[in-house]
Amino acid sequence: MSERKIVGREELRERARLWRCAGERIVLANGNFDLLHVGHVRYLRGAKELGGKLVVAINSDESVRMLKGEGRPVMPAEERAEIVAALADVDVVIIFPELDVRALIREIQPDIQAKGTDYTPDSVPERDAVAEYGGRVAIVGDPKNHSTTDILRTRLVARRS
Repeated sequence: MSERKIVGREELRERARLWRCAGERIVLANGNFDLLHVGHVRYLRGAKELGGKLVVAINSDESVRMLKGEGRPVMPAEERAEIVAALADVDVVIIFPELDVRALIREIQPDIQAKGTDYTPDSVPERDAVAEYGGRVAIVGDPKNHSTTDILRTRLVARRS
């Protein structure tokens, strides 16, 4: 079942069109989702609670490397997508190659772009793309005290001790 949730750009555009025709709200959440942790789950749950269909955009392996550096991601994009797609709150998952989701935002025009609490509405990099068509940005999830980088750092330090 989770495979059917993982789609390409064309399929996502079509689903967004059909959801809109049915009167559904579309919420977009995005991130690397490398080593899924409780912060990710709370972020996605908060995004889903905004109502409507939850689209989760996952950075491709190359874009994660460009954003996080060598050695990342720990898990390949297809596996990260499959894990995220298995979550009940998630309606559809797409892997995207760009460094941010502006292009995807312009393609599907989500009603709401959900970002984690490491952002404020004014610091969301893609807020300009959301504003272009009258969408809104919402900050969701718990305080940002969980991160894959911190988990990896903690594990590496523990191994060296």
